[in-house]
Amino acid sequence: MQPPRNIVGPVVRKMRDGKGLTQEALAARLNLLGWDISRETLAKIESQIRWVADFELVQIAAALETTPQALLSEPDPPTS
Repeated sequence: MQPPRNIVGPVVRKMRDGKGLTQEALAARLNLLGWDISRETLAKIESQIRWVADFELVQIAAALETTPQALLSEPDPPTS
């Protein structure tokens, strides 16, 4: 198993879910902000398969109406 390629993926997923957005809806918001991203690419980010550039982090934060710093916070540990 490869190490995660980003640390924001689980936080993005949690914030997206908390806002009641689907991956498709968040990808649409990002497209409106000028980033041509597919739902599949967003899924790879959330799954920590794809790395995230700094400008992409800023776009994701804007689409989720939060700050880039908030996306860099550690997600809550999973509960069993």
